[in-house]
Amino acid sequence: MPKSKMQQYWNKNLKTLFYLLVVWFVVSFGFGIIGVDYLNQFHIGGFKLGFWFAQQGSIFTFVILIFIYVVRMNKLDKEFDVNED
Repeated sequence: MPKSKMQQYWNKNLKTLFYLLVVWFVVSFGFGIIGVDYLNQFHIGGFKLGFWFAQQGSIFTFVILIFIYVVRMNKLDKEFDVNED
């Protein structure tokens, strides 16, 4: 693979990582710590929403982001013809 294509591939990979980490940061730090007081006005399953985001929401979000990353990287691998298939 030419160096320019490798650079494009790496840049798209980093861009994907950046966006996914921003989402995870907003959910875990923003909702679980900064916005907890506001979110505690609402309830999910008998628990305050801020508590839920701090304890469960960030973990669920992280697992979902892993699957999104896998799908995105598989598409990116096929686009740049570096897939393992």
